[in-house]
Amino acid sequence: MTTRKFLGLYANVRPCRSLHPFVATKHPVMDVVIVRENEEDLYAGIEHRQTDEVVQCLKLISRPGCERIVRYAFEYARQQKRRKVTCFTKDNIMKQTDGLFHAVFDEIAKEYADIENEHWNIDIGAAKMADTPEAFDVIVMPNLYGDVLSDVAAQIAGSVGLAGSANIGEECAMFEAIHGSAPRRAGQDMANPSGLLQGAILMLNHLGQTDIAERVQNAWLYTIEEGIHTYDIFKEGVSRRKVGTRDFARAVAANLGKRPETLSPVSYAGSEALQLPRFTRAPQAVKELEGVDLFVHWPGTSPDELAGLVKGLEDTGAKLTMITNRGIKVWPDGFPETFCTDHWRCRFKPAAGDTLDKAVIPALLHRGLEAGIDIVKTENLYRFDGKPAYSLGQGQ
Repeated sequence: MTTRKFLGLYANVRPCRSLHPFVATKHPVMDVVIVRENEEDLYAGIEHRQTDEVVQCLKLISRPGCERIVRYAFEYARQQKRRKVTCFTKDNIMKQTDGLFHAVFDEIAKEYADIENEHWNIDIGAAKMADTPEAFDVIVMPNLYGDVLSDVAAQIAGSVGLAGSANIGEECAMFEAIHGSAPRRAGQDMANPSGLLQGAILMLNHLGQTDIAERVQNAWLYTIEEGIHTYDIFKEGVSRRKVGTRDFARAVAANLGKRPETLSPVSYAGSEALQLPRFTRAPQAVKELEGVDLFVHWPGTSPDELAGLVKGLEDTGAKLTMITNRGIKVWPDGFPETFCTDHWRCRFKPAAGDTLDKAVIPALLHRGLEAGIDIVKTENLYRFDGKPAYSLGQGQ
């Protein structure tokens, strides 16, 4: 993960194809490519413990991150002559972060009229992919969803051990097995080398050595078709010979120049590395401050009691308008049944007018310090080009 970030490897590409009838699968015609954003989302790794009971992890989604990965997915689909790109998000809940990813997908999809596009919520989309993967072709997703579902897709295609992974950036690229390392198999001559081999094939294609990639991939498919299998995919009555890591690799090498007969042979002509335009920053939006959220560590349980304490800060030019707990509005007009932790969001809006002077924020913090209120974090509330760009409390 560190290597991906330092080298700017923003696109993770994971093909997941069925090898039926030679590798067991419930999805014999599955051929899906997962294109996963690789640098941001919850994988930014920014976490904090804020109270006795609550920790947070920041989900960071950027417009450059969205534009680059979505455009890569469409360019990949066009290059590989695929028919459709599907976007998975959860923007019905995460309206700002996943909402941005979905909005950028819709914007860029208009530039590719030759490719069908669609959007699914991640929950039902994941269920559909696990049940009917043949309904999908290329799927583009934010980082966390893509990490989870690419492993699911590889497994239901036959085995995670068979899948390779490409990490693509503007200057560098890195290739690996989808499953990562397997130290418990080290030195035993058991591990299936197919994942690393598939990573190498993706690398050869990326470097423009498509003729070599094609020979190796077809030799590998022929070896699978021959029934020469490592332990993880070996099945009596289907497999012909169980082999270890070295003998499987030797079999693939011996089959160079051969093409599968039942499985579809590959042709990588025209699969040179994609050349995508660099991100161009748009003009800055008009940005106006219209409030601030103060996050408070308070061990009490009564929102009304907390409101009485926090309202003492109001003569700084802002007034308390709402208190939430874990995103649910609990004041004013909350429900007594709502369970509350010791982590409270107290929203302040301008006491007069529709914008807030930034000088009010340190004044609020100072008065909170004097009152003994433990403010653990602040978040400014902005409008961009006149549109509110922050979440409301659930129950609003």
